[in-house]
Amino acid sequence: MPGLRAAVAPAVAAGELPMVVAVTAGFGLLIALAGVWVMWRLRTRSIGVMLAVVVVVAVAATLAGVVAIIQKMIIEGEIKDFVLSVVAVGGLVGLGVAFVLAKRVVGESKRLMDAVRDLPFVAPQGLPAELQTIANTLEEAYARERALEEARRELVAWVSHDLRTPLAGMRAMAEALEDGVVSDPETVARYHGQIKLEVERLSGMVDDLFELSRIHAGALRLSRARIGLADLVADTLAGAEPLARAKGVLLTAEASAAVPVEADAGALGRALGNLVVNAIRHTPSDRGVVLRAGVDDEGMACLSVTDCCGGIPEEDLPRVFEVAFRGEAARTPTADGGAGLGLAIAQGIVEAHDGMIGVVNDGPGCRFEIRLPQIGG
Repeated sequence: MPGLRAAVAPAVAAGELPMVVAVTAGFGLLIALAGVWVMWRLRTRSIGVMLAVVVVVAVAATLAGVVAIIQKMIIEGEIKDFVLSVVAVGGLVGLGVAFVLAKRVVGESKRLMDAVRDLPFVAPQGLPAELQTIANTLEEAYARERALEEARRELVAWVSHDLRTPLAGMRAMAEALEDGVVSDPETVARYHGQIKLEVERLSGMVDDLFELSRIHAGALRLSRARIGLADLVADTLAGAEPLARAKGVLLTAEASAAVPVEADAGALGRALGNLVVNAIRHTPSDRGVVLRAGVDDEGMACLSVTDCCGGIPEEDLPRVFEVAFRGEAARTPTADGGAGLGLAIAQGIVEAHDGMIGVVNDGPGCRFEIRLPQIGG
């Protein structure tokens, strides 16, 4: 392009370049602002329309710069026609590429929408990276929703069963007392005691359901304070000792002298108590449950409850903390087994403390572990 260099060089040398740059930048800014305004007005339209606007803005800005150069007489004669032709062809090519790209994006978007409408949703493959990420996220969300719905159905079934049985017994005893079928003082006292026991059990189930609903609704309010795990273990041990003694289970504790955490003592105590009570219920008589508190290898405060339940099947381990899950085999529900909400409540409380809860098989039973951030750790 010697002719082009010869035509441009004198004007550049004459000091026209800064002015041309300023004029071109001004035109480009105005066109860019107009393009942004148009895209904002068309923000609800197809992605293809927005891509076309982007290309038009780029071509228009380039043409504005060329016109500015021509007006300043930097380019003259046949070179001017050559430059305009090149810019026009480049603009048409850009519009064509934008059309092809927009058509593909719109087509892939429709493919994703069709997959969303076709339940159960399975993420289509081969989408552009962003759409593929959205599709995979949707698939995971649908899977979680199905799992939650299944857990809700299971919870309703379990609670209905656990409410129906004691209510039927209470109704029968109340009718017997009302009709005078039972009149001797000893039997009447026994019926009254049994009714009171069932009422307390049903009240506990309702409390668990209320607590679980608060956790799932994000309405659990914690009053955090500095507490020591040794004190928490001592309180839990004292509260669970009567149940262990009645079951014939040996309950022991091993706690480090000082493991400070920032936690709600009442809520965390309930979570730990649920684990201990669950361990006692599933441990045979004359066997033991060990409650430990300390610091793990990663510097986290750790609470663990080890029992002799016989272990949990490997396929059931991921489901232990699901709502109303009770498992089978070694963890067959007993008469005092509750509604199967204790572990789900414990998980919700621990996670509200920014902690982690898990379970592994360990020796003759399993070990539940709670890990919490340690103060100063």
